[in-house]
Amino acid sequence: MKLSSITPDIIENGQFRIAFSAMGTNCEISYTATSENQAFSFREKTLNWINYFENRYSRYLPKSLISKINNSAGIQPVKITEEDYRLFNFCDTLHFLTKGIFDPTTLPLSKIWDFKSKNPTVPPKFIIEEALSKIGWKKVVFDEDYTFLPESGMGIDLGGFGKEYAVDRVIELAKEHEISSALVNLGGDVRSIGSPPNSDFWRIGIEDPNFKGQARFALIANNLAVATSGNYQRYFESNGVRYGHLLNHQTGYPTTSSYLSASVVAKTCLEAGILSTCSLLDGKESGLKIIEDYFGAEGCLWTKNGISWSKNFTSHIAKN
Repeated sequence: MKLSSITPDIIENGQFRIAFSAMGTNCEISYTATSENQAFSFREKTLNWINYFENRYSRYLPKSLISKINNSAGIQPVKITEEDYRLFNFCDTLHFLTKGIFDPTTLPLSKIWDFKSKNPTVPPKFIIEEALSKIGWKKVVFDEDYTFLPESGMGIDLGGFGKEYAVDRVIELAKEHEISSALVNLGGDVRSIGSPPNSDFWRIGIEDPNFKGQARFALIANNLAVATSGNYQRYFESNGVRYGHLLNHQTGYPTTSSYLSASVVAKTCLEAGILSTCSLLDGKESGLKIIEDYFGAEGCLWTKNGISWSKNFTSHIAKN
């Protein structure tokens, strides 16, 4: 079924809601429109764009651009569009800003650490070293017309920021349709504009990783984005060692940080998502510093023993 065939629910006071599945997760968009025509036009444009984005950039779909690039690694360049070029330029910027922590070429590492297997195991050291040799965003060759992975076995995976990028694009589509109140939630990555019809604030619950399914507090998120990266839902244990799914491409192993999750508030969902992931990978002190050094961002990091947060994070916590 095409995403665009889904009919939005009319709640009340001109507020509409769309619930659907995309990019391997549950998604929901709530928004206020002045007419059904405005609501349906936004719905069609949004769902068509999300469908296009997933089909073009998912590494799991065999006909996507990313699959074509990965399958052509070490063989030949792949022709790209202007939008593709902008996206790869964006990857270049993120790689630079995070000092290499963000790297879209970590697919070889992800393939050998199979957290979806019924009996996951730690890969042999020589397999890890071989995967690491295939990683490096700076190796990627691209210009306005073509992208090329120069070594066989290299691979791009945009899963590290795809949902966050999509959230921000949907907010832009809402603005283009003159919608002034909306909350976009794609698998827990959230951004809002305006405020809901019957309240002064959008409130986003933040789950306590020590008590799954329970929100420890709510954040006020008017005209802001919230993203959470967790290391506590997908993991396995081997010989008494706990291996979380967040992989450190500098070592080849899952992060050894004692932190279970990180939540970040920022102006865009992409910024929030990249900061939350990078802060978890980097660990306690330097992880918080990554957030605090980024203008306009605040965040918190969770361990089994409690929370550490940036200087002004508590200003975003709802009082009641």
